Amino acid sequence: MTLPSGRAQIRRIPPPVLPAPPPSVAAVFAPNPAATIRPEIMASPSSEAARPARPLSPHLGVYRWQWTMALSILHRATGIALAAGTLLLIYWLWAAASGPNAYAAARAFLAGWLGVILLIGWSAAFYYHLFNGIRHLVWDTGKGFELKTARASGYIVVAAAAAATALTWIAVAVSR
Repeated sequence: MTLPSGRAQIRRIPPPVLPAPPPSVAAVFAPNPAATIRPEIMASPSSEAARPARPLSPHLGVYRWQWTMALSILHRATGIALAAGTLLLIYWLWAAASGPNAYAAARAFLAGWLGVILLIGWSAAFYYHLFNGIRHLVWDTGKGFELKTARASGYIVVAAAAAATALTWIAVAVSR
């Protein structure tokens, strides 16, 4: 660009703004006088002044039990049951890989009353966790949060899990 006098104008570029240098190690670890502990204002943990007059965090006794609350707790419990039941599956796979004698012992255990109860419980936990997981996926879309809908979907999950468990074990009984 030229000026009216015919001379070229020189554009001056401002120097870049650099960030402030990091504080030195001594400055970072220097004691803060505002954070000094003053014993005269400290209360002992057992004194009434240290304890608030309200609960520190919500507890189960604070809330009235609701259907959706119980289902939420059951969802977590069935997740734990599925993880624990996986040990039974690992035992069965180990026995199958170890030979006919180990497999026969595992099969005898699983066919006994305790093994059948564990397998029924594991399948019930599986179906409940599956159907409630689908319910949570629907919730992730932002749908189904109305109280009536949430309660109804909970009943549907429990009924579907019970029906799927019953159908599975009827099919097992028929196939024997």
